[in-house]
Amino acid sequence: MDIVYITELKIDCVIGLWERERRMRQSVFLDLEMATDVARAAATDQLADAIDYKAVSKRIQEFVRGSEFHLVETLAEGVAAILLQEFEVPWCRVRLNKRGALRGAHDVGVEIERGTRPGA
Repeated sequence: MDIVYITELKIDCVIGLWERERRMRQSVFLDLEMATDVARAAATDQLADAIDYKAVSKRIQEFVRGSEFHLVETLAEGVAAILLQEFEVPWCRVRLNKRGALRGAHDVGVEIERGTRPGA
């Protein structure tokens, strides 16, 4: 199994339970890992045979910016569903964090894995 990844994708959105959180956009940071087999893309050197990480980034940004979830868990599940369904990856890992959301901590968030790891 090979992995295509995107790290620290910063996106502003409405996220949170509290009134003050709902009144303003906050930054969330996403790390995405997507299982794939890069052998064909490496052999052909053609984007059509690879995961287009620019397209992934644009689609995830569009989804997150338009969302207004209360929980980071719900947002992470939505992102994972897009990766699995729209980009047809068999497995993904989504790490989503809200920096500064908890006093005394650098960040808080959630990390989920969805799908089936190839070879598992």
